[in-house]
Amino acid sequence: MDPINLILAINLFLTSSANFSGAKKGLKTSVLKVVEKPNSYLQKIPPNISALIFVLTILGIFKVGTLSENYEQELFSWRLIGLGLNIIFSWLQVLSYKTLGKNYSQDVVIMKEHALVTSGIYKFIRHPQYLSQILADLGAGLALLSFLVFPVTLIFEFPLFILRANLEEKILKKHFGDKFLSYKKNSGFMIPFIG
Repeated sequence: MDPINLILAINLFLTSSANFSGAKKGLKTSVLKVVEKPNSYLQKIPPNISALIFVLTILGIFKVGTLSENYEQELFSWRLIGLGLNIIFSWLQVLSYKTLGKNYSQDVVIMKEHALVTSGIYKFIRHPQYLSQILADLGAGLALLSFLVFPVTLIFEFPLFILRANLEEKILKKHFGDKFLSYKKNSGFMIPFIG
């Protein structure tokens, strides 16, 4: 197996394992402790697109939906950049959900005893999980030279996560009011100090 594909596969396995406990917890909390949950297509479609990208990434590891091997050496530097992006941002995503702790949910919800998290990476940006997911997936697409992962991420996942983040902000503003507005003034949307 190609070494870049192998490293990406190992990273995918490790970060998926690290995210599993959060996903399991998020499923439980979203069922048991929800105070408010907006009814929106943004609850299901973005996570389903991410799941599709996950499957396409696995297929790409086995060279399904990727450019021919002729391009692997020509684009080796770009592949390394993609691998680096994938590794850095997939672990940043794990850190993001761990920072949320008991406030983490797979859905856009307000739970009983919900707290506004403004520490760690959330001190600088309000949606590090979405940013990390997008950049990790773009990195995977580039590392694998996937003509499936890269465009699906850009065309579908990126705009849907922007919309989902905006939905999240509306519900946080409604629940936390001035506290959220103050936090919003001092943090970036997905890029530090911007938005």
